This record gives sequence, C-alpha cells and structure tokens, in this order.
Amino acid sequence: MDVDSRMTTESDSDSDATTAAALGRGSGSETSSSSAPSTPGTPTAAPASPAVAGSGPRPAPGYTAVNAVIDKKEDGPGCRCGHTLTAVPAVGEEGSPGYVGPRLILFGGATALEGNSATPPSSAGSAGIRLAGATADVHCYDVLSNKWSRLTPLGEPPSPRAAHVATAVGTMVVIQGGIGPAGLSAEDLHVLDLTQQRPRWHRVVVQGPGPGPRYGHVMALVGQRFLLTIGGNDGKRPLADVWALDTAAKPYEWRKLEPEGEGPPPCMYATASARSDGLLLLCGGRDGNSVPLSSAYGLAKHRDGRWEWAIAPGVSPSPRYQHAAVFVNARLHVSGGALGGGRMVEDSSSVAVLDTAAGVWCDTKSVVTTPRTGRYSADAAGGDAAVELTRRCRHAAAAVGDLIFLYGGLRGGVLLDDLLVAEDLAAAETTTAANHAAASSAATDTQAGKAPGRYAYNDERTKQAASESAPDGSVVLGTPVAPPLNGDMYTDISPENAVPQGQRRSSKGVDYLVEASAAEAEAISATLAAVKARQVNGEAEELSDKEQSPDSSSSNKHSSLIKPDAALSNNMTPPPGVRLHHRAVVVAAETGGALGGMVRQLSIDQFENEGRRVSYGTPENATAARKLLDRQMSINSIPKKVIASLLKPRGWKPPVRRQFFLDCNEIADLCDSAERIFSSEPSVLQLKAPIKIFGDLHGQFGDLMRLFDEYGSPSTAGDIAYIDYLFLGDYVDRGQHSLETMSLLLALKVEYPQNVHLIRGNHEAADINALFGFRIECIERMGERDGIWTWHRMNRLFNWLPLAALIEKKIICMHGGIGRSINHVEQIENLQRPITMEAGSVVLMDLLWSDPTENDSVEGLRPNARGPGLVTFGPDRVMEFCNNNDLQLIVRAHECVMDGFERFAQGHLITLFSATNYCGTANNAGAILVLGRDLVVVPKLIHPLPPAITSPETSPDQIEDTWMQELNANRPATPTRGRPQAVANDRGALAWI
Repeated sequence: MDVDSRMTTESDSDSDATTAAALGRGSGSETSSSSAPSTPGTPTAAPASPAVAGSGPRPAPGYTAVNAVIDKKEDGPGCRCGHTLTAVPAVGEEGSPGYVGPRLILFGGATALEGNSATPPSSAGSAGIRLAGATADVHCYDVLSNKWSRLTPLGEPPSPRAAHVATAVGTMVVIQGGIGPAGLSAEDLHVLDLTQQRPRWHRVVVQGPGPGPRYGHVMALVGQRFLLTIGGNDGKRPLADVWALDTAAKPYEWRKLEPEGEGPPPCMYATASARSDGLLLLCGGRDGNSVPLSSAYGLAKHRDGRWEWAIAPGVSPSPRYQHAAVFVNARLHVSGGALGGGRMVEDSSSVAVLDTAAGVWCDTKSVVTTPRTGRYSADAAGGDAAVELTRRCRHAAAAVGDLIFLYGGLRGGVLLDDLLVAEDLAAAETTTAANHAAASSAATDTQAGKAPGRYAYNDERTKQAASESAPDGSVVLGTPVAPPLNGDMYTDISPENAVPQGQRRSSKGVDYLVEASAAEAEAISATLAAVKARQVNGEAEELSDKEQSPDSSSSNKHSSLIKPDAALSNNMTPPPGVRLHHRAVVVAAETGGALGGMVRQLSIDQFENEGRRVSYGTPENATAARKLLDRQMSINSIPKKVIASLLKPRGWKPPVRRQFFLDCNEIADLCDSAERIFSSEPSVLQLKAPIKIFGDLHGQFGDLMRLFDEYGSPSTAGDIAYIDYLFLGDYVDRGQHSLETMSLLLALKVEYPQNVHLIRGNHEAADINALFGFRIECIERMGERDGIWTWHRMNRLFNWLPLAALIEKKIICMHGGIGRSINHVEQIENLQRPITMEAGSVVLMDLLWSDPTENDSVEGLRPNARGPGLVTFGPDRVMEFCNNNDLQLIVRAHECVMDGFERFAQGHLITLFSATNYCGTANNAGAILVLGRDLVVVPKLIHPLPPAITSPETSPDQIEDTWMQELNANRPATPTRGRPQAVANDRGALAWI
C-alpha cells in the first residue's frame, strides 16, 4: 500500500478509504489513574463546578492552564498533535530516597502543519499534517515538581509516528501502531521501561498473527491484565475488530475476540478507557461514512471467559471524534473533539462527563437530557473563555488521582503547546442518583423477598442450572505464574537448585511444640460437655447416618471417587477432574538485595508433604447488557478506609506503639455491613473456579501481605476481576495483628461480596479467642472499654460466618474435617446460623476441630491429641465421604504443616496452612492453593523471613509487647503435623470413642 507523504485533515469530503490517512490522536488517555495525592507542588486545578440545583451528579469540572517549569527549550514538548499522554504511577515508598512521584509520559505526535507552520491556514478545515514532522521523542512531566524534561531512553526507539496508541502497564508504557513519514507503522509492541533510573526501550516478542498495522485505533489495559486493541483504520477502511493480549500468559500472543452483544460500528478516532474494575468504555469516533458518533459502548469480560458489549446509558451531549477521554474513578472525562468539515465541539459540550455510577452524561452546566445544539465553527472563538480553552482536537489526556491533564492538540489550524488541568472532586463521592438507584434496587429485592448480599446481587447467576460447568475454550492456567525479578522474565529454577529440605526444617522449638497443649483442650472441654450431652439425644440419628453409608474400610477403599454421571450416558464430554500440578511455586526467604523474594518452581516430588493449591472465579451471566455498567464500588466509606490503610502488599509496616487506627464506631459499621452479607449466604457456599484458597492466618498480617505481594492481591490493581479468594478460618489469635487481619478481610468482603469468601475456623469462637490472644490484643490496642466492646462485636459476627464451601461441586473446603459424624454435605447445610459453639452439634465440633490421622496407614477413628472428645479420621473416612457426595477433593486448614500444604488419603485431602513460622518456633512455610478453571491445583509457597537484625533501642517501630510470646509459651500450639507427638493411651481412647 502506498502512503502519501502527508496526511490531510477531516473535511466534508473525507476519503480515508482511498488515501493514506488523516492524522488523529491515538488513545493516550487509556491509562489507569495513579493514586498520588495532590501536594503543594501539584498544579492547581480550576475550582470544581458547583453541584446542580437539587442534589445529583456533579457537572464536568473546568480546566485551567498550567505554568509548568521548563529549564531548557528541548525539555518542553512544544506544539504538537496526534501524540499520546500516559500516566505512570509513583515508584517506591513516599519519603524514601528512591521515591519517584507520578509522571506523565508524552510520546510522538506531529509537530508541523502542511505548508509553512509559521503561517497557519485560515481554517482548521484546510490544515494538514506534515508527516515529516512526526517524532519519536519522549517527554516527562513530573506531577509533584510541575516540571517538564526530555528523556533519552536506552535501546532502540520506535519509528517516528502519530495517531498511535499508548497505555501503562505498571511502570512501563506500551506503544503500538500509528503512521509516520514511511507510512503505517508496524504492529510491533514497543515498551518504555521506567522501572530503572535510566529508561530503556524494549520490543516485545508476540507470537502469531495480530491486529496488523493501523492508526486512529484505541488501546487500553483492562483489569490490569488484558491489553485490548480496537478499531482504527488499516489504510483502506475503518475497522471494528477487537484483539486481546494476556499480559499474564507467556509467550505473549494476540487473540482476536468475538464479544457478544451490540458493539460499535467500524470506526476510527474513538477513545477507550478502562475503569478500575475492568470495564472498558469506547466513546465516540468516526464511522465508515465519515459521520461522527455520539454513543458509548461498554466492554467487559465475564468470569467464564466471555466478553460482552453493551451500550452505555445516558444522552451524550454531542457526537465527536479525535477527542480525549480518561476515567477518574467511575466518571469518564471527555474533552474536545472534531465534527468534520473543520468544525469542532464547543460551548458547554466541549467538556463532558459520563457518570457510570449514575448512568448519566453531564456537561459543564448540568445533566444532559437531550443533545446540545451549540455553535460548531472552525474559526470563531467561543464566547466563554473556559470553553475556548478546551476547544481542540487531536490532543491527549491522562489522569493522576483526581486530576485530569490535557496537552496540545489542534485548534483553528494552530498547533497547541499548553498543559491544562482540572480536578474532579466528585469522582470520589457517590452521587445521589447512584444512591437512589442502589436504594431502589434494595427496595425491589426486599419486595421480591430477597435478602441483600451475594446471592441477591445477580439474579441470572442464581438461576443457573446446578450442573452447569465452565464452557469449553475458557482461559486455562498452565505453568504457575510467579512474580518477576526486577521486571525480568519469570524464573523457573530446577529442583537440583532448590533449597535443601534440611536447611529449611530447623529443629529449633520442636520440643516446645511437642508439649501437650493442655490449655487448648481445657478451653474446649466445656463446649464438648454441652455437645456430648446433646449427642445422646441425637445418637440414634448419627448412627443411622453411619449405618446407611457404605463401608469404606475395604471395598470402597480403592474405588473411584466419581460415581457414574447421567451426562456421560448421553455421550457428553465428561467434566474435567481435579488434579495436582506437578510443580509448586516457592518464594525464597531472602528479603534484601537484588534477588529479594526470588521465585522458584519446584517439583511436587521435592516436598516431603505434598499438596495442592486452588483458586476460583464466579461467572456472571448478565443477560441484561446494562448490568455490565452497574459494577459499582461499595458506598460504605469505612471499608474503603480500611483497604486504603491496610492493603499495602509491599508498603505495610506494623504501627508504632501498636495503636489500632479504627475506633469502635468504625468497627461497628464494618461488622454491620459484613454481617448483612454473611446472613444472606448459605452455610455451604457454592463457588466456581478459578479461585485462591488461604489456610490459617492467625493474626500474622505480614504473611498475608507477602502472599498478596507475591501471588496477586484482591484489588482492582491486582487480580480480583479474574479470580476469587476463599479463606478457611482461624483469622485471629496467636499472632500480633489479628485486628488488621480481620478488619481487612471484612472490608474486602464488603467491597467485593461476590469475589471474597470467608468461612469459620475454630478460633472464631469467644471461648477460644478469649484465651489465645484476640481478646488481649483488642484491650491492649484499643483500651479496655473499646477493646472489650470490639471483641464482643467481632464474636457476634463470627457466629454468622459460613461453615464450608463447594467449588464446582467437586471440591469441598472446610476448616477442620469430617470427624466421626459428617457423612453428607447436607448435614453442614442444615446447620442454622447464627450458631455458637455451645449451641452447636457434634457436626459443628467435627467440622471445626477434627483432623486426619497421622498418615494413610492409620484408618478409622482415633483420639485427637488436641483433647478428650476430639477425634482424628483416617483415609477410609475421606474416601467414604467423597464417594457419598460425588467429590474429588477435600481442602482443609486447622493444622500447621511444614511445607504449608500436605496431601492425605492418596491426595484426596489437602491440609493448608498460610502463616509461616507458627508461634515463632515452627519454622514452617506458608502456602496457598490456586485452582484454575481447568481444575488443576497449584501450590504457591512463602518461607519464613529471617529474624530482623534490629533492637527496640534502634528501631522503635519494631517494639512488640511480650504478652503474645508469654501467651504462646503458657498455652503452646498443637504440634506441627508430621512431627513426633506424644501418644495417649490408645486402648483407653478407643474405648471412649
């Protein structure tokens, strides 16, 4: 294809289908907003627009010019259009020597008009772009210092271009497509890596066919994972295709998507912006007939792998193309744009906001109910100075926190070199319209007899057939994904290079842990007595259940766990079976140096105690397209405060003097919100893969942050849009930070009720956590009055926690085990909540307190070293239970295991423990399980950190009271599973059973 040496602008006779192309901006706004707060050095934005008379969504904010610092002429970007502007988040911890604040990266664009740029044409309609003026230079705007600088990255840069696209992936800027002096740019992906002190260009190797050369298209990072490219022009015609590149799957490969629903027509010069929760909005553009578009389309990925388009609600104030758009929280800010024939959008429609929480468009005056009919002139200046400032096209936009920045563009045939800023104070607020919609929805649910919570959030999902499984062709998790080392490729270390088992298993503290845990047995003895009294009345029923179940000690011992399925008789493809991945992912114990947090992938055979890892996801069957746009964040501010304060996988530090940051009123609000959700859930949750499963945490908040840091965190910046989280109980006691652990998990549950799931452990009981640390911590950190009140309120909440979870109807997750009494899942489902340990049955005791026997050779029921009345169950009981319920795997927690996970019953039961170095002496690893959609279970581990080389005198923030150490010494933990234990009188114990 021959490409002309220059690009004409859009006129009434636009002919991009037959000529090379007209220059338009790419989608420099398609970046995630960083969360850097404003500082005294930050540019001052125009005052926020006043609220509309009568409460409602705020109008679009006004823009002001920024007088940025430019030390040398070459540091400033100068006049240009068709460039991109990309927001890159801060690097490092604020206040540390290596901290780098948020930046805007400007790349490429055209710096000259057709003819003599010093003498601009009489109208925009006659202004063209000289492709010889296209550039490949990089400029950086430091938001905190208000200063421009020119960057000279290492490596081979992309060719000069304009009308390309750019987006941020962490601290890297990805460039693709566009057009330059030599014609259409190649489809290669170029990455500007800003991680190191000296930026560097890289070319990304992508396998297979891709979107091909194009310009005027859009690109955005969706859900912090999928790089989406849509539309544009290939030099012949506008396009409507959608391509996706999964940044978490290597080798990289483009995949052409076929989204469901009504999508946009073939178009170019649109914008695409990704909301933080994974919703992409494509706005405006110009179709194949050179008609500007006013509609907006949402694109979202369902958890079953489907992508779906939906038309955004509201009335757009004006059609437009060659505009700019960027999200600030739930509000999409749109600025400028062209209409063809040299005309541009102006008047109050020049700046607009699509409030996706309220479902309405706003301009600078009010909510838009009908399209505006203002003046559209190429030459005349607007009557309003603020409108004139934003009247432009082919510019670029990016957002940092609540600030929206615009740079450059074209107005009236003149290239611009100004930087504008606006502040959207409404972005962090919940609009009245959104509140009203939420209230109306809640009222409707109440009238329909539904309780609020996860099982009332998506009607279509609850109507799904129980036997429905993940569709074929869904994303499959292969080799475990591990964190990169300094931005390099994922590391696969062979088993011979692994840390020897002996080095990891210190014998320190073995004798201490083997001591009888008499205190724990005493704590449960009163409860056991009450349960035993009730057991007499229910003994006949329990025995009846047992007599009706098949004998597993012989004939069933080696039988298949899967009963014949009716579906198989119809020649249907059998559902995938649960299997353990042959490698586990491990993070080394080193914390400092260039290799801090090194990742290893070890064969399962390298572990003395084998285990698996599980993760799940929840499909969304949204038949109504509007539901795609209804992904709203919680309106409760307390969960947001907790998440903002605590969800810091790399930056969290224990509070100085251990003062807890929430008061009892805030904890009350948090518990009330979470309790409403728990009360709407069944006792046995019904969950879908993919999902991550966490074992005991025991107040070791630092380990939780390490697991989030290494293997993904439940946030919009993490992987919450694509994988769910399940926690198996024992959140409190033994560790130093039970309040942080419980508060964050509750906040995550409120914020992501359909994605974060908690079930109950044996320490979520007042009589237990009164003795093992949680009550003492509440008083010590909040004062006696508030601490005791908080402890009581948390324990009332614990009585509402679900008791187990079924994943894909193949895996059951619980805290303890099946003990002597549990033969069918229905027995757990029939437990009515709220339920206390005292009021519970032997089923509840077994569910929360029982353990497997020492190994696969010990069958039947045996006494439990935890105390009289508690039992252990053998592999025959596991096989019997799985056969009775058509299950393939039991995942449970409750016991510390050396590798963080351990297999039992020939792999049909896995014990999972996530806290490292339990009670400061066990030196055990912590693990999670990740279950993929293909039901492959992958274990992921972290090892204990080495002791800190600090003293209270030199590091006041490391001061920890000795109360927890004394408590653990006085009330030793149950010995680590797999280590020698004191054996009770076996004959007497069996007689008791």
